[in-house]
Amino acid sequence: MSYLEAVPAIRRIDTDRGDLFAVDIVGKVNPADAENLFGLLEAAYALHPQIDVLVRLTDFEDTQWAEISPGTFEQGRDAALRHVRRCASVGGPDWSGYLRGELPEATELRHFPADREAEAWEWLGASPRATT
Repeated sequence: MSYLEAVPAIRRIDTDRGDLFAVDIVGKVNPADAENLFGLLEAAYALHPQIDVLVRLTDFEDTQWAEISPGTFEQGRDAALRHVRRCASVGGPDWSGYLRGELPEATELRHFPADREAEAWEWLGASPRATT
């Protein structure tokens, strides 16, 4: 199956805060998914110069980092450095130790186990909106 045929691994989560960017990452992240994620983040930055981020990892398998364009990755990282205030990751592996070395001290970063997702939403002062 090609990247164009695969179900997207990155899915937006609608929230009750305009300046909170929330996504669910399901399964394996391929380069097309990463490009999509960086594009969605750029749109969020255009609307809100400073944002909070929630990343929920559901049945996370892997990310093909080596296949993502280095330029795309660097642009995404540099933009996050300028725009992200707080970031909560829920479930999956805890990457906070690695990310702390990549983000400025002013960026707050916390990992929550999947069974404590409600605490992540509370920490960010937000809620997911129910889908119909």
